[in-house]
Amino acid sequence: MRWLTLIFVVLIAALQYPLWLGKGSWLRVWEVDHAATQQKEINQKLRARNASLDAEVRDLKQGYEAIEERARSELGMIKRDEIFFQVLEDPKQAPRAQPEAKKTDIPQVDAVKP
Repeated sequence: MRWLTLIFVVLIAALQYPLWLGKGSWLRVWEVDHAATQQKEINQKLRARNASLDAEVRDLKQGYEAIEERARSELGMIKRDEIFFQVLEDPKQAPRAQPEAKKTDIPQVDAVKP
């Protein structure tokens, strides 16, 4: 009787091995599900990025406003007969909190005319 019980225990353990540790095991299913969830999150971020880039491309193809905005912000370009003012901070002064009413400093302004 003992031998029969031992044989059944070994047989049940042998049948349970593929379920828990084999190629299609629960552990492998959990790992694949976790990887799929992570990939879905990455794909969602990439879809949002692609939609943003697509909108930017459409704006650049359809109108001059987007091109002008890009030329101004990224290349620092200005229009003909336009005056460009650049406000420079005084590097000698350390930033400090002052009430608005007591400020007497006038920032230095450079004017550029093409």
